Amino acid sequence: QVQLVESGGGLVQAGGSLRLSCTASGRTFSSKPMGWFRQAPGKEREFVAAISWSGGRTNYADSVKGRFTISRDNAKNTVYLQMNSLKPEDTAVYYCAARRSFSGMATNMYEYDDWGQGTQVTVSS
Repeated sequence: QVQLVESGGGLVQAGGSLRLSCTASGRTFSSKPMGWFRQAPGKEREFVAAISWSGGRTNYADSVKGRFTISRDNAKNTVYLQMNSLKPEDTAVYYCAARRSFSGMATNMYEYDDWGQGTQVTVSS
């Protein structure tokens, strides 16, 4: 189990950028596939992006493909989500999540074991 802490959220105008960070405790981070999810008010939590434990493979929701980039620095126990060309519909609480060690990437939230507390992203029009 790892503890995850997100940061970097805030208020930004449409077309702007933000970079979210998620820092993990423990020594197993580098073996865990990671994901970003988001939840807007009144909506279900949805997949945004995932990265393999090595960082060599990534996967994105169609709604963010070409605008968002997920990356990781295993030496810093941190996964990032660079968000460019933000739109009002990107407004949500963003969560990072970790899967079990050496498993594959996943888009289903129920396949993730550990979650952060979330960070709010608000995009104004």
